[in-house]
Amino acid sequence: MNKQFLKAGMLGLLVAGWLSQSALAQSDPSGKRRVTSTYAITNATVFKAPGDPGSKATILIKDGVILGVGAAIALPKEAKVIAGDSLYVYPGFIDGAGNMGITKPKDVERTKDFVSSTPPDEVAGITPWRMATDSYSAASTTVDDWRKAGFTLSQVVPDGGMLPGKTALVLLGEPKTNNFLKVNTAVAANFRSSRGMYPATLAGVMAKFRDIYQNTALVIDHERMFAANSGVKRPQASPTHTAFMPVVQKQLPVLFTAGSELEIRRALALQKELGFKLVLTGLENYESVIDEIKSSGTSVLIKLQVPDDKSIKAQKADGITEATKAQYARVKEAYDQALKQAAQLEKAGILFGFSTTDAKATDVQKTMKTMIDNGLSSKAALAALTTNPAAILGISGMAGTLEKGKLANLVVTTDTLFKEDTQIKHVIADGYVFDYEVKKKAVKAEPASAKPEAAPNGVQVEGVWEYTSETPAGSSGGEITLKRENGVLAGSITYDDPSGSGKASAPIKNASLTGKTLSFEFDVAAGGMSLTVTISGEINGKNMEGALSVPQMGSFPVKATLSSPSQAN
Repeated sequence: MNKQFLKAGMLGLLVAGWLSQSALAQSDPSGKRRVTSTYAITNATVFKAPGDPGSKATILIKDGVILGVGAAIALPKEAKVIAGDSLYVYPGFIDGAGNMGITKPKDVERTKDFVSSTPPDEVAGITPWRMATDSYSAASTTVDDWRKAGFTLSQVVPDGGMLPGKTALVLLGEPKTNNFLKVNTAVAANFRSSRGMYPATLAGVMAKFRDIYQNTALVIDHERMFAANSGVKRPQASPTHTAFMPVVQKQLPVLFTAGSELEIRRALALQKELGFKLVLTGLENYESVIDEIKSSGTSVLIKLQVPDDKSIKAQKADGITEATKAQYARVKEAYDQALKQAAQLEKAGILFGFSTTDAKATDVQKTMKTMIDNGLSSKAALAALTTNPAAILGISGMAGTLEKGKLANLVVTTDTLFKEDTQIKHVIADGYVFDYEVKKKAVKAEPASAKPEAAPNGVQVEGVWEYTSETPAGSSGGEITLKRENGVLAGSITYDDPSGSGKASAPIKNASLTGKTLSFEFDVAAGGMSLTVTISGEINGKNMEGALSVPQMGSFPVKATLSSPSQAN
């Protein structure tokens, strides 16, 4: 065997492997292609469910299913390791009702004999036979946007009029696979009226809904009579009545979009009158009807957004009358109450989740923080993103928590979920890993005259560390030198030169010490290419244990000992 190759050591073998495998896409940051279906997130802080305090654990997944969650899990050799030492893992978010990936069908042309008082159902936006599966595209950029925000499942709703069609539950995984977890999960309905034809008003929509429901019930009875008796005229069920039968038979719920208090009351009245299963979605203004919602036992999906404060910011402080001041006060009070609505649902004990329809994926973190700042507990906030929608959709046995046997849908973050600076680093949907760029926090340098920052919690970090790492290529190591310059942690690291010519050195970048966890990066050049290696570990006294992560190759155990502490510690 070539002696020079032997001298290359651990990083040399890893980099050589990386260079030879890069064209074969050993792993794909987009998640669109994978060589292995087995992954392990090791030594991360895992929150299995809302209310879980979180604990260090490893999560093993295979073929889109969680195989285990715990501190002592044996990893198969084919598992691709994701070092989670400084990461936090939560169940993947679930969208109770959304329109991501959905395209609107073309309007149906009106015939020459069109009569506005009795329009054909399809022209009037009454198409319960349509399916969201026919208008959904997993390759849509909106799907990418919501996945990046942490969503791994969505009940997608077809676009259309009063009864646009049947919803479907989709996984936000690999676009080229079959992502439909369940089809025909509900019949969508709303109070959207048809222009220039019946039903053109809120009252007209309610009357038409009753008509469809009651006539569908008659068709069902007629079909029973026809099946049980001879000489009965064969029933003639329209596509609308046939598609609506599961609602009348209480096999499917009606997912009713009702944004305002009036629409909520009308939907609840229809449900009480006719007896169908109901889920309210798209709620925006609902404070005054919370008691009615609770007494009805109806589950709700509120909009994943909060009202903007433009009207508040536009208020003038000077040169206004007392009447204007009073008006401003009323606007401010209404705005403040609107921000507290989610907290009021929690207080009332109402099961609620979120709808992403009309919301922005980039606003999720800001929206959740605003709700929490206005009284919603962090536990209830996480439940509304995970366990609550799972219960509403009837999939608690397969999603909503991190447990053995459930779908491999996870969100991996840089800090606890609802912290202001927390970022999503990985999203795993249907077992596919999607990696996202994490922006480094800006570090404010202290003046040159400032004294060196004291080590947090007495942790010694400055000085020379001797490290070793174990990989399939064998054992290798070098030295890590760390010091603070103007309050910023910096230094250098030595490693086995990939070219086989002894040791090489690289500056350390993005170094940070959080509690007892030290993490930093350094660049390795080989074959005219470069890759960034990450080391992260927990310091206990003069010892550190953690992981060395190499892109495209995985993570490997690393140990270090502080051989020459700096006097600055």
